[in-house]
Amino acid sequence: MGQLTLKNVVKSFGQIEVVKHVSLEVQDGEFVVFVGPSGCGKSTLLRMVAGLEHTSGGDIVIDGQRVNDLPPVKRGIAMVFQSYALYPHMSVYENIAFPLRVERASEEVIREKVESAAAILHLDQRLQQKPGMLSGGQRQRVAIGRAIVREPKIFLFDEPLSNLDAALRADMRIELTRLHKQLGATMIYVTHDQVEAMTMADRIVVLNAGYIAQVGAPLELYHKPQNAFVARFIGNPRMNMLPVTCTAVSTAGVEVDLNGQRLLIPVDGLAGMEGKPLMLGIRPEHIQIGRGEANITVTPAVVEQLGQQTIGYAPLPDQEDNFCFVMPGTQVIVEERPLEISFRTEDCHLFNAEGEAYERRIDLSAMTEPPVPLSA
Repeated sequence: MGQLTLKNVVKSFGQIEVVKHVSLEVQDGEFVVFVGPSGCGKSTLLRMVAGLEHTSGGDIVIDGQRVNDLPPVKRGIAMVFQSYALYPHMSVYENIAFPLRVERASEEVIREKVESAAAILHLDQRLQQKPGMLSGGQRQRVAIGRAIVREPKIFLFDEPLSNLDAALRADMRIELTRLHKQLGATMIYVTHDQVEAMTMADRIVVLNAGYIAQVGAPLELYHKPQNAFVARFIGNPRMNMLPVTCTAVSTAGVEVDLNGQRLLIPVDGLAGMEGKPLMLGIRPEHIQIGRGEANITVTPAVVEQLGQQTIGYAPLPDQEDNFCFVMPGTQVIVEERPLEISFRTEDCHLFNAEGEAYERRIDLSAMTEPPVPLSA
């Protein structure tokens, strides 16, 4: 078992509260990712679960047992850090075996567990080598192997891929996802990289300034963010925000005025919204060139040609952020030349002045259900 419950957890350093009344349930076997900007409290929260930081308030419960006062070794967890923390003078075998030697396990048990972990991590042929002879990805696998042999209830990962180059990070994301499926263990993973969060997690916990901004499956956070912070944090490039005014509310949705255009956004509105300022969100990947339901003329100041995609950035009057749009890599976009672009109202998000989202009328089940198998 590896069930984790956080009950109103608080962490303060002096007068500064960095984790603010966090409550969360992590089920046995889940892969949960803590994500958020630097300073949001995600690593501090993970370290409290591990027992490396004391809580200032609240309870941490693992499999029904309150563990606030237990040392890390008694909590049934194993942690993998950003730095590999390997012993350079020891072989891969001895690095993986180290926690078992501390527990005074027999040589037979050590050999069995180390060889089993090495087979899972494809380190069979590296056991007699020193860490200095390995690549960054192989060293991180050694650190993971050291955690596996402890057979913990919960694996904790603190930005384990941030020291790797882009290609290795992609490979290790696949490795960790495969490892989770193979072990069936509970894993909690901290990262600032939303790509890691979106591709690996069963559920994502988005943190903002010490609070939980939203918890949900990756596609739920992408398509139905509960607030503007989550909407802009999840997705790359981030969501565009355009000021609009509510003109009407009906059973069909909320009608808004965008630069003289009346747009019906299919979201659940509230009585009394008419005349209030709102923010309309549209993701850069949901924009097309040419006229459509909603139209804007922009003048790209910067164009990034990435091969697969072409990304344009255009300043808009009275807005700090550039308006961003993503086109196919074959699309020709010329800097400083006006361009008419458009988007569909069904792709839009709508937020009130406090940044809270109005719920979109979109069925996520069709996006998450497995495909119908081909007939023989």
